[in-house]
Order: sequence, then C-alpha cells, then structure tokens
Amino acid sequence: MPSHLSADRPAAQPPGRGSVDALISQTRRLKGEVDAVRRDAAGEGSDHPRERWQRALYDLALHQLSDLDEHLAQLRDGPLPTAAPEPTAPPQGSLLSRVGSAEWNLLTDEASWSGELYQILGRDPAAPPLTLDELPSLVVDEDRPTLTAMVTNCLVDARPIDGEFRITRRGGDVRTVHMMGEPVLDTDGSTASMWAVLRDVSELRRSQRAVSETRDSLHHRQEAARSEQRLAVELQEAVLPPWRGSLRLPHRGPRTLDLASRHLSASTNTMIGGDWYDALELTDGETLLSVGDLTGQGVGVTSNMTMLLGAVRGMAMAGAQPGQLMAWLNQLLDATVQPALGSAVCCRYRPATRTLAWAQAGHPAPLLFRDGTGRALNAPDGVLLGATSGAAYGQAEETLQVGDLLLLHTDGLVPGHTGSAAANLLLGLAPRLTGNRTAEDCVRTVVEEFGESDREDNACVLVARVMS
Repeated sequence: MPSHLSADRPAAQPPGRGSVDALISQTRRLKGEVDAVRRDAAGEGSDHPRERWQRALYDLALHQLSDLDEHLAQLRDGPLPTAAPEPTAPPQGSLLSRVGSAEWNLLTDEASWSGELYQILGRDPAAPPLTLDELPSLVVDEDRPTLTAMVTNCLVDARPIDGEFRITRRGGDVRTVHMMGEPVLDTDGSTASMWAVLRDVSELRRSQRAVSETRDSLHHRQEAARSEQRLAVELQEAVLPPWRGSLRLPHRGPRTLDLASRHLSASTNTMIGGDWYDALELTDGETLLSVGDLTGQGVGVTSNMTMLLGAVRGMAMAGAQPGQLMAWLNQLLDATVQPALGSAVCCRYRPATRTLAWAQAGHPAPLLFRDGTGRALNAPDGVLLGATSGAAYGQAEETLQVGDLLLLHTDGLVPGHTGSAAANLLLGLAPRLTGNRTAEDCVRTVVEEFGESDREDNACVLVARVMS
C-alpha cells in the first residue's frame, strides 16, 4: 500500500471544488433545518428528563453536521502545510478543527506530521514531530497500554489501527483522540512504515455521553414513576373497601341498603390520585357513606388519602355527626406536613327512620333518584378541606323511601364535564337507573354510559339503594 505521506510521490490533489462545495451547502442547509427543529421541539429550558435527552440528541446531530462541514472544507482545501500557525481553539460548536495525518518511517526512524496534527496534539509547529517511541509521552498514563497495543499489532501483525486514547495538551487540557492507520509494506512484505489519521473527538464523546446520561436519567425517571404508580395502586387497594359487587348494610336488621361502587382509573398515564369511596356499618347500627378526592397525584397524595379515610372511619365510629366530622377533617388536613386541598361528602344513614344526615366540603352533592326522576340534594355550607383554618360545616337531612337510589361520586366521573354539567348528565340516566334491580346494575349502567375510555382523571362512584 502506498505511503500516505510519501516523499517520493506527488501529494494528492483535492477533488473538484464544485462537487465538494455542493456537499458543503447541503450539509449547512441540513444543519440549519435541524437547528430550527431543535428550537421548536426540544423544550428549551425544561428540566424534564425526556426533554433533556431530546436536546442532547439534537446537540449531537448538530455537532456531527459541524464535524462533517469541517471535514468537507478540509477535503476541498487540502491539508495544511507542516509549518502551520500556532494552534488555536476549534470553532465554537464544532467537534474538531481539522483531521491530522502522520507517517512514521521504521527504516530511518523519521516522522512526518501534517500541520493539522500539530494543532490537534497542541504541539509547537516549529518543533520536530514525535517518533513512535516519543508519542506515548503525550498520552495519559491509563491509556498508554492501549496506544502501545495498537501500534505493536500494526507493526508486528500488520493489523489496521482503530482506537482512541486521551492526551494531555499544554496547560493540562485533556483531549480524546481517535486514531486510524495501516502499515506500509516494503517489497519483501515487511513493514517499512506506518501511517495514520488522527482527529480530536473530545466534543463528540462529550455529546454522546450527554445523550447516554439523559437517556439513563429518563429511564430511571420512568422506572421510578412506574414503581410509584404500583405503590400508589397497592396502597389504594389496601384501604378502599374490599368488597366487590353488591353489599347489604347493616348486616342485621329489617331495613338495609344495597350498595355497589367502582373506582375508575384514567385511560391516560395519569398517576393514581386521592379519590376514595367508603361504606361502613357503624357500632350504633347506622351506615357511613363517603366519597372524596384530594388534589394531586402519586404516592404522597394516596398516602394522605389513606390518612383521611382512616380518620373518617374512626371519627364516625366514635359517633361524630357529618358536619362535625368535616370540621375535624379540615383541621387534620390543615395540620399535615404536606398541605393539600380536598373535597368530600360524608353521610350517616339511620335505617330505623330512613334518614340521611350529610355534610359536604366543596364536593358535588349526592344525587337522589325516585320514581323515574332525579335531583341533586340541597347542599349545606362547606368549603374545601384544607382551604380555611377553623371552617365550620353545615349539615342537612333527607328522608328516604323504599326504592330510592342515592348516587355519590367524585369529579371526573363524567369525562369532560364537572359540577352541574356532570350532575345533569347523570340525572339524565334517571329512567334507566330507577328501572335497575340492584345497585350493581346501576353502577354498571353509569360505567357503560360514560365509559372507561378517554378518561383524563380517576373517579369514584358509590350507589346506595333503599331496600326496605
């Protein structure tokens, strides 16, 4: 193979300027288009792992195109003479300034470097080029065995060189250099010299590390989110009532409620939130019914929800009436380490008189269905839990009849609708709901009507039917 820098051969002529100039123009046009897309889509300023990873990929692509632009320019203009000017820093945003080349003659122990190699290695262009024995003096200690192995394999076994090592330039600047080369064989097949091309790939490797690190960060973030979601789901399932299908409360006595409920998860990647429902037979024979929702998502919110639900059960068991219970819940939420806002409805059903005593805290009122029609109960005063210290909560009572249907729900049950708009759509189901035989049938009707698809938020629904 002919020597790359052979003294007895004429220097290779650069290719036609027109064709290379066209490639340079295409490269710069592509670079501009990539940069425009980066500005539009890379989430500039965002600290989210996915957007940091996107920015790193765009930066790497732009660095590669700048690298290609520099290489094409060097291909067009030809190599610098050995007596190159003092080394200068590479242009901002470029992975390197030039590609350098060298030849080491084994017969004469002479070395020949291009001007670009002096720049890459940070050497004084007036100084003689380093021999193969002297070259390791530039390499950091840990990488010298790598360089020695590459050169030995090339000279002894005629293997091509393709590897990287780090060098220390003047001033202590450490750079990563990629070296590719081949042996030049004599007429008898022995190795007469070795030539190589070297380039500074420090910025390229930095960009690649940034892509790898942001990809790993995104992966860890996604794994953490999945773990948090699993934990939130397990925590929620551990505290919500374990019964499935219909439940009769109280368990003893002639007058009972037929109960059914459902927790509906969002169809998006939304984390589990603070929605809850509950039905519990109390020590005095009354039945507790409650639904509620804490703002936010994730394990912290679900943990707060379990605290509130436990407090609701404990205070109700102790005999607290709904209005007083809401006031104490508000104090509890106001005193938590992680402040939050919540809404809730709490009811006590007295089977002996079929009376429903209830209170609410910024929550949709229960819906009462009777004889094919429905209406929202008139809500007593009550602000969101955690919104105002020392808030007072009103209490209302409603006398129910056999066959009445009570529906409690959280916001988000009707996708795309909240407040009175959601209530009106639910009330529109009155003929179907009052015609159902069981509470479970009613829940199934609600779920079939408003579906579990395209749901942006988690929601709960609890249905109670007066059986006797």
